[in-house]
Amino acid sequence: MATVEEFYRCRDTEDYFKFFGIEFDQSLINVKRFHMMKEYGTLIKNGINNIKEENKLLDFLKFSLLRVYGDYKHGHAPSAADVWNMYETGKLEGCSSCGTTPGMAGSTSTGGSCGC
Repeated sequence: MATVEEFYRCRDTEDYFKFFGIEFDQSLINVKRFHMMKEYGTLIKNGINNIKEENKLLDFLKFSLLRVYGDYKHGHAPSAADVWNMYETGKLEGCSSCGTTPGMAGSTSTGGSCGC
């Protein structure tokens, strides 16, 4: 049985998929590795402190990875401008896929439905 301690030993994107026994498309990982791991890190950071039981924590970590991978497998892709903005400001302010800029999908707030 896998443990949280073993999870924390994972270093590469592929290690996480292998740890959970999730099949993955290597070509997708090669292209979207940074974006996927950034989003995965954000997801787990927001939820990890609320789960105390190890088996539930491992389920949460696996589900989060599946969610991020599924999003990218089905076409979610932040633009280069969105990624650059993250480095410029130190935070994400929405992206073109969820319409968080004025005039896009009627929204003027930051962040959006895609999890940006």
